[in-house]
Amino acid sequence: MMTNIVLGAAGKGGSGTINLEELLASRLLVQGNSGSGKSHLLRRLLEQSAGLVQQVVIDPEGDFVSLSEHFGHVAIDGASYGEAEIAALAARVREQRASVVLNLEGLEVNAQLCCAGTFLNHLFEAPRALWYPALVVVDEAQLFAPAAAGEVSDDARRISLAAMTNLMCRGRKRGLAGVIATQRLAKLAKNVAAEASNFLMGRTFLDIDMIRAADLLGMERRQAEQIRDLERGQFLALGPALSRRPELLRIGEVQSEVRGVPSFATPLPTLTDEQRQALLVRTTPVVPVPMPPVEEPEAVEQLLSRLDEASPDPEPPEQPDMLASLDNAKLADLVLADMIDDPDTDGRPAGALYQDFTLRCRMRGAIRPPLELPGFARALALARAGLFSDDLATPEMDHALRSAADAPEDMLGVFMLIARAAHAGAPCPPESEVAKVYGTCSPGRVRRMLGYMESRGLLAIHSDFRGRRTATIPRLGWTTAPEAGGGTVTDRLMQSAVED
Repeated sequence: MMTNIVLGAAGKGGSGTINLEELLASRLLVQGNSGSGKSHLLRRLLEQSAGLVQQVVIDPEGDFVSLSEHFGHVAIDGASYGEAEIAALAARVREQRASVVLNLEGLEVNAQLCCAGTFLNHLFEAPRALWYPALVVVDEAQLFAPAAAGEVSDDARRISLAAMTNLMCRGRKRGLAGVIATQRLAKLAKNVAAEASNFLMGRTFLDIDMIRAADLLGMERRQAEQIRDLERGQFLALGPALSRRPELLRIGEVQSEVRGVPSFATPLPTLTDEQRQALLVRTTPVVPVPMPPVEEPEAVEQLLSRLDEASPDPEPPEQPDMLASLDNAKLADLVLADMIDDPDTDGRPAGALYQDFTLRCRMRGAIRPPLELPGFARALALARAGLFSDDLATPEMDHALRSAADAPEDMLGVFMLIARAAHAGAPCPPESEVAKVYGTCSPGRVRRMLGYMESRGLLAIHSDFRGRRTATIPRLGWTTAPEAGGGTVTDRLMQSAVED
């Protein structure tokens, strides 16, 4: 049975239709400048075919999320998941044949490419038993399949371009019908665009794009000028699913709400000059600060005379015997707290700080330090993690400390720092805090250390597409919240490239 979907009105009062079966077998390319109506066309196609075929939308701007309110599409926020979760979701989408919108609005460009590439690759790699037909709609395809390297990283571009090439070149045998929309054909990879057999060409103004669009439509180059004269919402259609000859279509209305800035003029609010001034310029009255009276400098002779007459310095007060009033643990806690507050101790190893520790203990009245060097190194690492004797006496931290019995001594503080955050459900500590606890200023050493701890089964670290890390203590079953802020995917890719 042939299923025709009405896209809008054709010339001479006819209906502009697209054959769904042919579309699933031959793919579709939509081209038009910004404001030509590409997203409106895609929305019309999705609404008219909803319920007839599974739909998967790669949405870089969050424009198609509203389909979930009217047609039951599942909106997936790509920024909330990591690579493993996105791969699992793609597998589940094919298994359940659910229509979904992958919203990439909350990600920066590199992360969008990585997330979309991962999702498309795992749609493509589904088992043969799950090769049901599905429309895969990719808006702003020039972003995911660029013709040339741009400001994105090479790794992100490679992942996304390979996924788009698989979709358009080999997706048909797996039931995946690519529908891609681009602002400029010149920016879209040629091996991706060349696989489409159906074309809907909207308004464009650059000569290079008009000539290429005319070539795809089989028009003479002197006829390419008419592409510049198309109105918003008008497209020239050609292909086995559309028309055997170029045909002008005007896209019909849609039901779901379109997100974005309205294209019509909106009247400005009516304000008086005083109201506008009050809203835009909130001035704070300047309060004059009284200046102290200027005193004449004292004569040198008078100053010297006063110094001669001055009484000798009073004797320093007697220092209390700290060991008499505090046990060794409390004294060590006080001294270690002072050292942690001193920025000069940041990044310095325990061996270089032990002499400073002994000196500070003597200044507090201790005849000898309460800790030898091995015990000091252990206590310093725990103090940098915010754990002192009272904290370690709690059952939870004592249990965590005993579970790290086989951890290397220099990594114990890092383990306890993450364990403390995981037990409290706090965000994963950032690299800067981990580096301070580890006693280093090198981000590379921190990453190698965390990798070693993962290989020993002490930690399990996971990053989502926003770069927010989450750490799990497998032995305890404790997990931190996602890292606050997080690095960008660009930063992580660049760091990996430097390390390699």
